[in-house]
Amino acid sequence: MGFDKEASSSSQRLRPPAPSENTPLIGDPEPLSSQGKTFANVFIAIVGAGVLGLPYSFKRTGWLMSLLTLLLVAFLTHHCMMLLVYTRRKLESSNGCTKIPSFGDLGFAVCGTAGRLVVDVLIILAQAGFCVGYLIFIGNTMAHLLNAPTATDLTPKILGLAPKSFYIWGCFPFQLGLNSIATLTHLAPLSIFADVIDLGAMGVVMVEDVMVMAAKRPEVKAFGDLSLFFYGLGVAVYSFEGVGMVLPLETETKDKDKFGWILGWTMTFISLMYGSFGALGYFAFGEETKDMITANYGAGVISTLVKLGLVVNLFFTLPIMMHPVYEIMERRFWSGRYCLWLRWVLVLAVSLVALLVPNFADFMSLVGSGVCCALGFVLPTLFHLMVFKGEMGWRQWSSDVSILVLGLVLALSGTWSALQEIFSIKV
Repeated sequence: MGFDKEASSSSQRLRPPAPSENTPLIGDPEPLSSQGKTFANVFIAIVGAGVLGLPYSFKRTGWLMSLLTLLLVAFLTHHCMMLLVYTRRKLESSNGCTKIPSFGDLGFAVCGTAGRLVVDVLIILAQAGFCVGYLIFIGNTMAHLLNAPTATDLTPKILGLAPKSFYIWGCFPFQLGLNSIATLTHLAPLSIFADVIDLGAMGVVMVEDVMVMAAKRPEVKAFGDLSLFFYGLGVAVYSFEGVGMVLPLETETKDKDKFGWILGWTMTFISLMYGSFGALGYFAFGEETKDMITANYGAGVISTLVKLGLVVNLFFTLPIMMHPVYEIMERRFWSGRYCLWLRWVLVLAVSLVALLVPNFADFMSLVGSGVCCALGFVLPTLFHLMVFKGEMGWRQWSSDVSILVLGLVLALSGTWSALQEIFSIKV
């Protein structure tokens, strides 16, 4: 999910040299992947908790506008991922045997230390942002399951804390333990377990949506307020964010000439799945659709199991998603060595931010707009322009510049729109 495997950036050689800015983030490659395994790896790298906020985004922006936005973001994401691949291939062919295994290494190869710094900062913000969203989901879902407001108690408390805050703090000591695990090798079983739960829960939710839709048939709208377009775009970008994984995935692919084709079909499949999930959720509940679709379901056994399954999924996914943050921070501030207290401080920071943000979908839009647009659209086109500037025709140049400008505009406007939603800023 997201940048899961970006964290597998350290080689496991005996007596490794101390990492520096010139040290690649990924060591010895894994065995090469078949087309089927590449499809599965791309799917896992992209699909994450962002899908849970899509029905609410469909409600805000209208189902047809949301579908068109998803298709646009999928196309642009695929295009920009391939720009990174082409840029890496160009640099490696011109630099002999030099390997560029990750996004950060590509930033260093194109722009030096500044390029890697920008990529590192954005990856930290994106990965930490995903984890903040996970904690918000866990806290809100557990509060909805166990401490929902009643007619006699409109503002329930647990030990003097709001239920959401109580459950986030309840996760804290366990997350300290999970995030103390040094390598992704030991976290791999958790990743597989979380992905299986995620896919199963999504399937059950979509079946429930169809059953509710057949019984209720609420009124829905095709287009919402145009001013909310950037909001929906941020949610879509967040949901598709996996650009940091494309270079490691292409490296692991056995038939690299077909990587673009496999990536395209995977993005198409994910787009259809996202569109179906978002549309069915909105069609089932209409204007009553909550920011997390699971909040719309009652207290039945199946819906409760689905919610708990998703909570377990995100609980175990969080340390995997934080791993790239630890590798970057330890490389920059602890000479690449394992640092327990630094990890614990970062877990605390993520937990504190989750306590302050009330709405899961609004936070998705903020991260998607401000960070993921830069990672997914701005940097790939900028790196491609800088490497191919003397070779590309006017059409390719115009395409790169257009996407770069679009990414900047979307990042700024989408960030402002998301902040308005979070803080109810009156303009």
